[in-house]
Amino acid sequence: MAELGSVAWPPAPIRTERLVLRESRARDRAAFIELFASPEVRTYLGGPRPRDELERAVPEVPGRRPGVFVIELDGALIGTVMLDRRAAERPGHLRPDTEEAELGYMFLPHTWGRGYAVEACSAALDWFADALPGEPVVLCTQTANDRSMRLAAKLGFVEAERLEEYGAEQWFGVWSSVTPSG
Repeated sequence: MAELGSVAWPPAPIRTERLVLRESRARDRAAFIELFASPEVRTYLGGPRPRDELERAVPEVPGRRPGVFVIELDGALIGTVMLDRRAAERPGHLRPDTEEAELGYMFLPHTWGRGYAVEACSAALDWFADALPGEPVVLCTQTANDRSMRLAAKLGFVEAERLEEYGAEQWFGVWSSVTPSG
């Protein structure tokens, strides 16, 4: 299995109809802190983190690592989309002891309901399919998170299992760029 770190990073910015997916910059720091401190954003992600803790912990250029895209609308960060490896020790895998690529995302609440998540995540999945052809991507979300459940369906994720993690029922799905023949 190829590592995300083996992919040339950062890629050229990815432009969609309305958005730009790009590498993080120092000017994105305040918006990163807002994402992690927001009670709305963090409802299904373990809750908000204290702003003063984030001010100390978030580096000058946050999220600068392979697989992390900043989502920009009209020059401003509105969210992030991440393709990270799902740790082998966590529940939910296609095969035991593997670290599949896992899609994650966060958007500032004022941008919700406008289709930006579908647009950005689709672009990131297309990039991933080109970078690591045929490799599946997994997504795990609380079944109570209606928005993420709808997004998973729109993106073409198919349920693989339901599991318990973080004290809540989780939906675990898989996406693949490989089209079955038949």
